[in-house]
Amino acid sequence: MGANTSQVSELSDNPSLKALVGTEAISENDPFWNQLISFTFISPTSSGDSKLLEEAVIPLAKILSMLKPRCGSSVTVSVVFPVCSQLFIWQAHNALFMIRCLLKVFIREMSEEELHLQFSYQERAPGTYTGNEDLLEELMSNLVHLIVEVPLLDITYSILFEAVTTLLVLFSYQLFHKDILRDGLIYQHIMKGRCLSLTSRLVKTLLYNFIRQEKCPPPATHIFEPQAEGGGLLYGLASGVASGLWTVFTLGGAGSKTGLDQEQNPLPLSNQSLLLLLVLANLTDGPDWPNPYRQAVTCFRNTQDTSSLPVEQPHTFQINFNSLYTALCEQQRSDQATLLLYTLLHQNTNMRTYVLSRTDMDNLVMPILEILYHVEERNSHHVYMALIILLILTEDDAFNRSIHEVVLKNISWYTERSLTEISLGSLLILVVIRTIQFNMTRTRDKYLHTNCLAALANMSAQFRCLHQYAAQRIISQKPINLSVSPQAQDLNVIEEVIRMMLEIINSCLCNSLHHNPNLVYALLYKRELFEQFRTHPSFQDIMQNLDTVIGFFSQRLEQAGSDLSVERVQEVIMKGAQALPKDRLKKFPELKFKYVEEDQPEDFFIPYVWSLVFNSGVGLHWSPQGIELFSMDSG
Repeated sequence: MGANTSQVSELSDNPSLKALVGTEAISENDPFWNQLISFTFISPTSSGDSKLLEEAVIPLAKILSMLKPRCGSSVTVSVVFPVCSQLFIWQAHNALFMIRCLLKVFIREMSEEELHLQFSYQERAPGTYTGNEDLLEELMSNLVHLIVEVPLLDITYSILFEAVTTLLVLFSYQLFHKDILRDGLIYQHIMKGRCLSLTSRLVKTLLYNFIRQEKCPPPATHIFEPQAEGGGLLYGLASGVASGLWTVFTLGGAGSKTGLDQEQNPLPLSNQSLLLLLVLANLTDGPDWPNPYRQAVTCFRNTQDTSSLPVEQPHTFQINFNSLYTALCEQQRSDQATLLLYTLLHQNTNMRTYVLSRTDMDNLVMPILEILYHVEERNSHHVYMALIILLILTEDDAFNRSIHEVVLKNISWYTERSLTEISLGSLLILVVIRTIQFNMTRTRDKYLHTNCLAALANMSAQFRCLHQYAAQRIISQKPINLSVSPQAQDLNVIEEVIRMMLEIINSCLCNSLHHNPNLVYALLYKRELFEQFRTHPSFQDIMQNLDTVIGFFSQRLEQAGSDLSVERVQEVIMKGAQALPKDRLKKFPELKFKYVEEDQPEDFFIPYVWSLVFNSGVGLHWSPQGIELFSMDSG
């Protein structure tokens, strides 16, 4: 690096880097530092260049003492004065980029204790730096200050991105450990050190970065104007850096992953901020203190909420819930946005109450259903999160009623059958049943079908005006058919699914039969499917009610005559639904299920979050060798 280096291959011969690793001490005020960070180096966009870059980096302690005056609140002040701020921000970005690259290599190669020694550099020459402070904590504090205090503008976009990314890299020790890290220097600094007082501001800023969805400024946004014909030195340096950043962002960075390509217009700062937020929120609690970042995520409130809290909550803040809801609706195609939605619905009662009060719930539910519909193309974790979100929503009876009042037209992504008009509730039923079917024939994951059935069970008493296709699928889905000979080890699973589906049908018949003539029609049309259940000991009790309904409506249809049209059959059913005495149906306990996290949820969520960082981090590349936290085929 340095002013004369523009390619990775030239790094080994760079005079500035040679001086940096040399034996001679360099004063903190030496012009060398300005020369070192005034480079036109274009960030790597291939794994090969990334490997060369990591091989070229060297001990970083000498850089840290000169980084301090270029980070923190002084950046905020400098933005007000464009003449000096542009050079300042550009150099600060370059310094951060260098530190980030160095840290990434060190974290892969050495322990936290050894890394800490790299931050313990002391210059003993007269009149030079002899700091005794913890430079690792100083760096982390400066990064947090920079993120929360520097406004997001075109000229600050890249430095904010580097600050967020550098913090992510600092936490990446977890990637190289199979066990969950519950302590350590970096953990202590972010949880208990000088960063603690900025907890709520950091969480709020990262959320707003996600909400704003700002694109990387285009390469035409140059920081400096030409000094003379052909462009001056500063113009050449700044425009080179801007173009280089644009390239690495739009191409996904070194070792870029499929799916993060130029056509998708990735949002680097938004993406990276969300990943950092998820990492922070999923750090484990300490022995004597809770994770402050999870506390902040759990208790923040709407900006329009003016009520006073009965008990002051630590790290609370206010944010615009409407903006957050809109961003969540728009971004559900990404795993990390779905995980954020799950986290907020599960942990933040204020946000959950707000979401359930929305009258445009279809904007949120439809992307979740689309994830489940394309289950074959999604990783299992993403499917789990989408399904659990539905389960949490279906815990609310008002939600279960309202989704049947929302009418949708022409669902383009639902290709199994043309649905010109269907309620959101009926579509939800169709997609969840399809997910059960996929699971029973492919993955056979008990966790998956249990949660699917729990969501349907929560909804069952509130089924209203079911679409005829949804009613058919409830009655005739394949897992309900015992005539297919199952393997012995799968018999219990199949019986569990059948029992729950029968209970769901019974719940609808007992609570809302008169609202669902299509379900009664499908039950009568497919009555032969239920012959096999009458003598089965696991189903006999629940079959009593189904037999009562089948017998009652069969009799009324016989009385109406033979060769009845479909319309006439439906008319008989609708009149019969009003006449069926409710006391003829046996009462069963109400079907209500509530989502509860497993014990030690970090064993699932921390590997999941870091797999997202590994696969989706912009401009970040880790070699699969050495990754211990999760297997490369997990997901």
